[in-house]
Amino acid sequence: MQPHTTLQSARESLPRWDGPLSHPIYSRYVKRVLDFVLALALIIPCMVFMIPIAIAVKATSEGPIFYTALRGGYHNKAFNILKFRTMVVGADKYSSTTALNDPRVTPVGRVLRATKLDELPQLFNILKGDMSFIGPRPELLRYTTQYTEEQQCILWVRPGISDPSSIKLISLDELVGHDDPEGNYEKKILGEKNRMRVEYARSQSFSLDMRVFFDTLKTVIQKNLRSARRSRQ
Repeated sequence: MQPHTTLQSARESLPRWDGPLSHPIYSRYVKRVLDFVLALALIIPCMVFMIPIAIAVKATSEGPIFYTALRGGYHNKAFNILKFRTMVVGADKYSSTTALNDPRVTPVGRVLRATKLDELPQLFNILKGDMSFIGPRPELLRYTTQYTEEQQCILWVRPGISDPSSIKLISLDELVGHDDPEGNYEKKILGEKNRMRVEYARSQSFSLDMRVFFDTLKTVIQKNLRSARRSRQ
C-alpha cells in the first residue's frame, strides 16, 4: 500500500467534531500566525543543533536520520509527525510505547529523548501547519479513531509539541515500567491523557499556552538536572 493511500484512508477514518472553542479566533487564526513566525525565526538558529544531531544519529546506528509516523491531526486530517530517530529500525513493530530502559532506544536516542531534542524537526510540521508549539500531543491513529464524542474536540485544535499532559507525564517510561508497557499505557495512562487533552482543547488561550510553554521548559530542565545528579552518585 502506498504512503499516500495510507494517509488518505487514515484521514477518512478519523472522527469529526463541531462543538464550540473557548477562543475560536485565537485558536484558528492568531495562534497559527504566531506559530509560523516563531518557527520560521527558529529554523536557522536550531540548525546549529540539528545538523550535529543528524550526523550523530546516522553515524551511530543503522537506518534513516528521521522517524516519521501517522498521527491524528487538526480538523480530522492525519499527518506524518517528524522526529529524529531515537530507536533501532523496526522498533515500532514490537510496541508503540517506550518501556523503562527500553533496549530499542539507541545511546544517542537516550540523550535526545531526555533533552527533548528529538522533537526539533517538528518545527517543519509547525511551518507546514500540521502542528503548533503548544497543543494536545498527537496520538496514534488506533487511539484517535476511538475517541468518544467528548474527546473529539482534541482534533479541533492543532496538536502540539507540548501540552499539560506532556508536563505531568514527562517520565512516561517510568510510569509504564518494564513489563507490558503498551498495556500499562492503555490501562493507566491513556484515559488521564485524554482527559487533560480535552480540558486543554476546551480552554485553549494565549495565557494558557504561555504558561504551558514556560512550564515545559522548567520541567525539562529539572528532569535533566535530576538525571545528572543521579548519574554522579
